[in-house]
Amino acid sequence: MTILSDKWIREQSLKNNMIEPFVEGQKRDGVISYGLSSYGYDARVSDEFKIFTNVDSAIVDPKDFSNQSFVDRPGDVCVIPPNSFALARTVEYFRIPRDVLVICLGKSTYARCGIIVNVTPLEPEWEGHVTLEFSNTTPLPAKIYANEGACQFLFLKGNEPPEISYKDKAGKYMGQQGVTLPKL
Repeated sequence: MTILSDKWIREQSLKNNMIEPFVEGQKRDGVISYGLSSYGYDARVSDEFKIFTNVDSAIVDPKDFSNQSFVDRPGDVCVIPPNSFALARTVEYFRIPRDVLVICLGKSTYARCGIIVNVTPLEPEWEGHVTLEFSNTTPLPAKIYANEGACQFLFLKGNEPPEISYKDKAGKYMGQQGVTLPKL
């Protein structure tokens, strides 16, 4: 696998709408950086947040997930309770080429504050808004800033296209919009 450069990411985004909206270069004007970098793309988190709550003493079950475990909190800032987490989504909509695998990594700015963003792959020919999970590993409330950088995506080109892509297998998260809860 080869990691793909800013030139390739730009070309794919402008010609094929791989990342929409696409932001040229890194933006840092008093915000957590986002946009095109040397070998990746730093995406923004939208202003849609689902904060985990245990008001109803629910059990977290990926096979039978209850929406009652979350409270919706749209806004410019999301405050995550201590030792809890929130779900959100990227501002950007992604369309992944058939011969590319994308890896989502958290930004060091948040990691240095004890806020971890889930590491997740975007499979070949997947498309949608990426649902992000922010874990607050600290004993204090933690802030997430909407419309600012949240994670970085690295683009890896395979040695050949896969026999079966995410689109081919009709993956359950294909075309997701908004914050998407676990599906079975």
